[in-house]
Amino acid sequence: MSNLPEPVRVVQLPDGTYTYADHLPAIHPTVAPQVVHQHIHQAPPDRTVQRIALGSGIGAGAVVAGVYFGPLLVAALTAMAANLALLAFLAAVLSWGVVTVVRSIGGPDGKAAAKTLAKTRKRRR
Repeated sequence: MSNLPEPVRVVQLPDGTYTYADHLPAIHPTVAPQVVHQHIHQAPPDRTVQRIALGSGIGAGAVVAGVYFGPLLVAALTAMAANLALLAFLAAVLSWGVVTVVRSIGGPDGKAAAKTLAKTRKRRR
């Protein structure tokens, strides 16, 4: 009859109650502490600022502001520069057009006015 399970052992605890012996906590021998190997890697350069910001307690708002408003600021400045360049070009073309029209249809008075304008521009330089 070796195929039968062992009989269940019941033990009496110091407080007088009975319990099964297999429910008692097992006493483990003291085990040496485990050695944990950590591999610390450097963050990729494009995320370093964001990780520093999150690690220093600044929060995700600063990271979102840097990621979102950085390119937005560059785009806004580029658009302003393009507008100013277009306005400068239009001012140059319109002033050239006005001078040309005054010279062509103004007669002697127009030519004198154009010469005066040219002299004034030369003196400024």
